[in-house]
Amino acid sequence: MRQKWLYTRWFALIVGLVLGAVVGLAVYGGSRLTGASLYALCGTVAGGVAAVVFYGYSRTIRLTELTVSIPQLTDLTFAVTPGNERVAWRLFVESVTRASIQPVDEGTGILREALDSLYGLFTSVRAILVETAPTRRPTSTQTVEHLAIAMLNLQLRPFLSTWHARLTAWEKEHPDSPESAWPDNAACRAALEQMRLGLVRYVRGLGQLAGAAEIDSLMSSTRSSGMPDVPPVAADGGVQSP
Repeated sequence: MRQKWLYTRWFALIVGLVLGAVVGLAVYGGSRLTGASLYALCGTVAGGVAAVVFYGYSRTIRLTELTVSIPQLTDLTFAVTPGNERVAWRLFVESVTRASIQPVDEGTGILREALDSLYGLFTSVRAILVETAPTRRPTSTQTVEHLAIAMLNLQLRPFLSTWHARLTAWEKEHPDSPESAWPDNAACRAALEQMRLGLVRYVRGLGQLAGAAEIDSLMSSTRSSGMPDVPPVAADGGVQSP
């Protein structure tokens, strides 16, 4: 193993010396050029640099298209760039690690915790969108922002505006009563489950836009482990304080 490492090191050293000599000769030869030859050399170098820059830029703005099926909007085609993928991944992680996407069976769980989790998800997703630059490349297809905003306005907001307000009002009027005594308990649970099923499809769509592998496996592992809510995901991959 050590002998192989030595051979590899000497080979790299020799290649480096040869390349260095070639570059040195090229620089020396270029410095002696004049007239049309000098302009041709400068143009060649400039063209090569421009090609490298253009290639790098085109990679950062390249678009791929994905078709995602989501509630109320059927099938939509989404344009995805590398930047969009990172945003979609943040939104997916923020959503999939929430207790709010897990089912609350009849007679189990606490509605207040579920509604607070949904409200926290709404706030976190909106915060991520506010701090994220919008997709600027012109395109006739949807982007990750469209999916996230649709999830907020079409799925989360209607449910929260109705049931969060009702439960809060009842809790203020009956501070010492158990949640099970709330007359709308069963109706809220039924509405919560219907909303959750649609929310899961949005979350799965975010995972698709992020390019995540084994999305259903990730979501089922979160469900089976009973993971609690976690703080919002920061831009650098860390977590933000609640």
